[in-house]
Amino acid sequence: MLSRPADLSAAQIAAADRNASVPKDVAVRLDGVSKRFGTSVALDDAWLTIGRGEFMTLLGPSGCGKTTLLNLVAGFLAPDLGEIFIDGALVTDVPTFERKTGVVFQNYALFPHMTVANNVAYGLKARSVAKDEIRTRVAEALAMMKLTGFEGRKPRQLSGGQQQRVALARALVIRPKVLLLDEPFSALDKNLRASMQVEVKEIQRRLGVSTIFVTHDQSEALSLSDRIAVMLGGRICQIDTPEQLYRKPAARFVASFIGAGSLLRARLERIDTDLADVMIGTTTISVPAKPLAGLAPGTMVDLFIRPEQLRVVSPGEVGAFDGTVAASVYQGGHVDLYIDAPATAGARVLMRLNVRDGAGAWSNGAKIAIGIDGNDAVAFPQSGV
Repeated sequence: MLSRPADLSAAQIAAADRNASVPKDVAVRLDGVSKRFGTSVALDDAWLTIGRGEFMTLLGPSGCGKTTLLNLVAGFLAPDLGEIFIDGALVTDVPTFERKTGVVFQNYALFPHMTVANNVAYGLKARSVAKDEIRTRVAEALAMMKLTGFEGRKPRQLSGGQQQRVALARALVIRPKVLLLDEPFSALDKNLRASMQVEVKEIQRRLGVSTIFVTHDQSEALSLSDRIAVMLGGRICQIDTPEQLYRKPAARFVASFIGAGSLLRARLERIDTDLADVMIGTTTISVPAKPLAGLAPGTMVDLFIRPEQLRVVSPGEVGAFDGTVAASVYQGGHVDLYIDAPATAGARVLMRLNVRDGAGAWSNGAKIAIGIDGNDAVAFPQSGV
């Protein structure tokens, strides 16, 4: 096993340290994996450990390296540096068909000239499985995907959701050690996407198959994952549970990318080993000190506040600041208020109010007083990721 380089960023070290708590029953491990395409760095020194039966999501914007990482695990690409292990075995130089991974591609990649049954059976035939067993396993996979009776249809005769089920059945019928999902919901409409997410999660839990899921959709990542690896520029910024990523982001990019929120200007008042106090207007908020290490009191910092940490209060209440509603956006069960406030140094504040609590009363131009619940607020230096 490669040793961890001494020059890892703080975020990478934090990610690697969190991985140390993963159960020893490991399905996939990447040790210092890097990949370049010409002069472009697609993946830079990735360290990642995935537990057996875990649903791990690779989350980030387009071009962050998440699909490259998935393709490296699948064997479609070879790393320039580092090692890849599946089920404890070194597979860095093992061809794709010998890695026992099942892949569902973004466009499903079904064979248009084959029937549903033949599409699902393809991987078994390639592995020279006996015909009787192929029939049995295909029937079981189609039943699991609620596709019994569709065996003779061609892909063009199926809906998008049905095509996705066929692709998933084809990936699972070979009984893979690792299931790889490359943005499989992106072509589906919103309602179908939500229902398929639930079904895929249920199937993954029932089978106990270790899964790597690639998406740029944070809501998918938060709802499906056991843990999430947030990526940017070919690097893993943070690996953690959905709740911890949302509540305790370790990097500025993670705070801005996960969930909705407001980025406000604040002044660092005091810092010690564990906590720092920052001030916005007349309100003092305690935040984790680690991201602000080395900054002097009086330095302006970026404060990230979630909508649920803000509340409407009475004008003049201690610690509150005043604002003006710039926009009110109805979202069904809640209303998003976008508020301009002098105390935030020009940053627009997002509040999320329940419709039943009278949120509709706040029209554009209305004056409003805002209180801050500082629990789980985080702050970072104004520059850097």
